Formats: sequence, C-alpha cells, structure tokens
Amino acid sequence: MSETKAQVIFVDDDKFIRKSTTQSLEIEGFTVECYADARSALSNIDKDCNRVIVSDIKMPGISGLEFLQCIKEIDATIPVILITGQGDVATAVQAMRDGAYDFLEKPFVPDNLIEVIRKANDKRLLILENRNLKKELALQNAPGQRIIGNSPAIQQLRNQITRLAGTDTDILLRGETGTGKDLVARNLHEISKRRQSPFVAINCGALPDNIIESELFGHTAGAFTGASKPRIGKFEYANGGTIFLDEIESMPIELQVKLLRVLQERVVEPLGSNKQVPIDIRVIAATKIDLKQASAEGSFREDLYYRLNVITLGLPTLRDRLEDIPLLFHHYSLIAAAKHECDLPEINSEQLQQLMVYLWPGNVRELKNAAERFVLFGDATDQNLDNVIHAPPQGDSSNLHARVEWCEKSLIEQALEKCGGSINATQKLLNTPRKTLYDKMRKYDIDKNLFKIP
Repeated sequence: MSETKAQVIFVDDDKFIRKSTTQSLEIEGFTVECYADARSALSNIDKDCNRVIVSDIKMPGISGLEFLQCIKEIDATIPVILITGQGDVATAVQAMRDGAYDFLEKPFVPDNLIEVIRKANDKRLLILENRNLKKELALQNAPGQRIIGNSPAIQQLRNQITRLAGTDTDILLRGETGTGKDLVARNLHEISKRRQSPFVAINCGALPDNIIESELFGHTAGAFTGASKPRIGKFEYANGGTIFLDEIESMPIELQVKLLRVLQERVVEPLGSNKQVPIDIRVIAATKIDLKQASAEGSFREDLYYRLNVITLGLPTLRDRLEDIPLLFHHYSLIAAAKHECDLPEINSEQLQQLMVYLWPGNVRELKNAAERFVLFGDATDQNLDNVIHAPPQGDSSNLHARVEWCEKSLIEQALEKCGGSINATQKLLNTPRKTLYDKMRKYDIDKNLFKIP
C-alpha cells in the first residue's frame, strides 16, 4: 500500500497557499484537486472516496470543523487533515475529538504534511479494500453461494452445482486434500429439494474396518458381540436426504460389493437381518485419487467406479485459482477474528504477495489455517508472514514467475474495480504509465468494461 501515490483534495481560501502546497504534493507524485471553499469540495466526496482530505480550518462560509462534520456524515472513515494558522490548542483538541485524522499548524513543513498524507492514504485504501471484500463475501454467502471465489474455475464449479441442484443424480467429487469436497457436498445438498432432510457425512478412511459395515448399514440386537440393541445405519438415517462418502477409496474392497448393491437397488440390509429396508437417498462420494487407475490396479472395484462415475466434478486446487487468494484469506481472517474475539489485522501488499507466490500444497484448508495464525499473531504491520506460511519452495522459477503474474493481474483487477473501470483513475492509483497499464491489460486479457459501474 505504501507504494500507492495518494490522491488529495486540498481546500484553502488562500490562493497562494493552494498553489504552493499543490506544487509540493505533486512533486511527490500525489494527485491534487484544489478548492477555494468547502462547499465546492463536498460535491466531489462520497462514501467510496479514495482520497485524503486536507483543509484549512478558518475559511469563509463552511469552516474546516463544519467541513469535517459534513464528511463524517458521508463516511466517518474518510481521513481529514486539518490546518490552522491560529496555533489554538483548544481548536486542535476539538478537531481530534470530532474525528480529524491529524492536525497541523501553519506555517507547516511540507515534508510533515506529505508523511501524514501517506499514512492516511494507506489506511484509507485498506479500509476500502476490506469494505469491498466484505461486500463480495456478503454476496457469496447468500444461499447457494457459500463457495468463495471469482476465478473461472470456481465460477464453472458453481454453475455445475446450480445445474445439478434439482436432480437426484449421484455425484463423484475429485480433488486434492483441502480443496473443499465436504463444502461442495453440503452446498449441493443445501440447494437441493432434499435440504429439509438429513445430510450425513461419513469419512470412510476414519472408520475401523470392523465397524464400518455396521455404521453404514446398521445391525440388529445380537448381530455380533456387544450389539445389545438394534441400531440403524447411516444410510437408513439419511433416508430422504443426502449421504456423503468422503475418501471412498479407503473403503474395504469386500464392503464395496455391498455398497454397489445399495447404489443399484436403493435398499439396505442391516447386519443380522434378512429384511431389506428401502431408502430414498442421494449419494455424493469424494476421492483424492484417480479411481479408474485404482480399479485398474485392483484396489477399487471397477463396477463400483463406473456406478459412481455418473457425474464427476473436479475441484480446482488453490494453485489453479490464485486470484481468489485475497478474498479467501480475508474471509477466513474474519472468521478467525470473530472466533477468538480479537481485532482483524491489516495485511499489506508485501504480505499479500507472499500469499500469492506460495504453492499451497494443503490448498484452501492450509490457507484457512494460515489466516487463523495470522489473526492470532497480531498486527501485521510489525511482522511478516514467515511464521504464518512456509517459505515459497525454491528451484521452480516457472511456477514462481506464473504466480507473480497472477499477483500482478489480481492487483490490476482490484484497482480497476475500485476505480469503476476508469483507466485514468487506475493508472494514478497504481502509479503506472498509461501505456504500461494498457500493455498489462492486453497481456492478461483484462476488459475494463467489466468493472464499469452501471
């Protein structure tokens, strides 16, 4: 954030001061809009204003203190720096109490004003970025939109889920550890016509072989030693709803035969019983391996694979959706801050770049854990993320280059979104020449029209 040149609204009724101060600020690369009175400036300030306001206190018409109150009514987080020639301590105290970001006395040293503006600008841009992320999360947390992200891979996955929501088709989810297979399964259930009935999740790799059959299909009293009373299985309990079989590749080969029958006939037979119990369920299975290859190797039944493989949804790795990292990290940071009842630390651009170039072998689950550690470590301004994530793997320059490009693309898109698709405003925000910005947009196939405010 500190590398982003500030945009400043400067208000003073003294023409000489406006001119000299503007020159000092523009030398530093700041963009300055000057006004001789507060009323004229107010027409160019709204709640999404990404500028720092600098105003004289003693002015005809609306005074600086009154101007401050008008700005606070628009958005209390807009930074306002007030300047006075009176050296009045009481006025300074009142201005700070009223919400001024800072207070300088005339004659002020330009370097002091520049430093205050830089800090205020950093804070304002972070507030706007967090606000935009919260809006995005609010939209994506609406019913049926719990899968966070805007990358093409995630948009395609959400579209597939929506198309499958009204069907009873069994589904196979395939993805690496930590890609969110459980989340996708729950999302499929919650937007389906079965959402009022149970969602039953079973981790096939976590159940001992000697009890998994009883857990799935139930048993009668006396079916085996210790079975003192009858018990319905997970399949029967899920009747009318959805059953999620995670790590299906871990299911014992001898039990796969019984599962195949359940899938084909939609009946279960509890251990110790000759009675078949009809069930109405949707089955969602998940795996982190290639089941076709496993069936060829003999560790998974081929007929069960083909029965499960009616519809297969592939879940993208975090490496395939790098542009979603800022949104996901902020999302999980908010959750962690609420969980631990602590403030949300601010993440700077260098730390964000660390997140973007890391390979994330544990995918979204690892990112979620990193966000929680980040929140617990405290303020991000006096630490780096070395203790939050592992150092990026070395020796894979092509991967590193690709991730740096993703980071650059993400920063340009974020700037375009903040500026409503305006090229002029975006190049100023990024402090980038117009031609360079256009070259980058062509390189990454970024369409400015997608970011224009309707």
